[in-house]
Amino acid sequence: MADEISVLIVDDSALMRNLIGRMVEGAPGLAVADKAMNGVFALQKIPRVCPDVIILDLEMPEMNGIEFLQERKKRGIDIPVVILSSIASSGAKITMEALSLGASDFVQKPSGSISEDLHTVRDTVVEKLLAYGGQYRRRKGKKVLAPGEYPPKAEASHTNPEIAAILRGGASAPAGRPPKPPAPIRRPGRTELIAIGISTGGPDALRVVFSQLDADLQAPIVVVQHMPPGFTSEFAKSLDRICPLDVKEAEDGDAIQPGRILIAQGNKHLEVERKAGGPAVYGRVLLSDAPLVSGHRPSADVLFASVAMQYKNNALGVIMTGMGRDGAQQLGNIYKEGGITLGQDEATAVVYGMPRVAFEQGHVMEQVPLDKMARRICDIAKTNR
Repeated sequence: MADEISVLIVDDSALMRNLIGRMVEGAPGLAVADKAMNGVFALQKIPRVCPDVIILDLEMPEMNGIEFLQERKKRGIDIPVVILSSIASSGAKITMEALSLGASDFVQKPSGSISEDLHTVRDTVVEKLLAYGGQYRRRKGKKVLAPGEYPPKAEASHTNPEIAAILRGGASAPAGRPPKPPAPIRRPGRTELIAIGISTGGPDALRVVFSQLDADLQAPIVVVQHMPPGFTSEFAKSLDRICPLDVKEAEDGDAIQPGRILIAQGNKHLEVERKAGGPAVYGRVLLSDAPLVSGHRPSADVLFASVAMQYKNNALGVIMTGMGRDGAQQLGNIYKEGGITLGQDEATAVVYGMPRVAFEQGHVMEQVPLDKMARRICDIAKTNR
């Protein structure tokens, strides 16, 4: 287990500890460090087993997940935590509280060993544990092996091939210059809309960016964050508490207007419709149940394609941390229409997947580290052209 990402599983349910344990043990690159039935036992085990990532239930006796996160913060423990969340509305609210206390991300708790969505849940659990555990190991100067260097595991056949890139820290950007980008049809104009596509690593990254935005930023923002239904409303509320602008979950027909950030609903595509005329309202958003695009709903590709068509050279497209390639292709259409495009850089992305593909395709004008992203967005949006 020396070079594998070690996972501490914390849940009061023996069934769930066993189920998550099997997922971990079946994935190349992951290993179970230990298991604990509540936060008290977890805190006792951390110094002994030194895990790279913790997967944590929220509802436990003696010390629940929220209390564990509070104590973790007091003790200065920086091991990343992925929350096991229920899908009830109350579960969404407490999950967002956990994120505000320093948890990195969350996954929906499977309903049991015969759950119909168990395959999807398993891939999501593996993806996020690899991403956050791998990032932690690299930050601590520990080795993270390439996929082929790990011994094969009997239950590994379920693993999504794209997960392999996470074990390498996300594939590195190509040496030298990226390919020649598409030739823009027109020069960039005044920024009237900012569109952001983001996935794994997004909850933390958006908290950083939104907390640093200028209060007088006028260009509206629309966001696709890959997140299951039932969570995006509470996620938007949690961002609204730390952002100087108004943040809300998008509803069909919501106005795109200055000082407003709209977050796409889970399991709903979000497109934009531009309004000609006065500056008070720039347009509206349209939600749909259309088929998955790039494996997702909502999809950043759907958002970016709509933004390119409606706002042309008056758009700023931003692609950030996330596995796969959603958004990479259609970010190129924003570029081609004369809009400006940014991508999060490899060093600060939890998973350098979506921004890597966009960069390799020549669709990213500038790569920006996370701590400078808000400043760069505001500077571009405030420039009159």
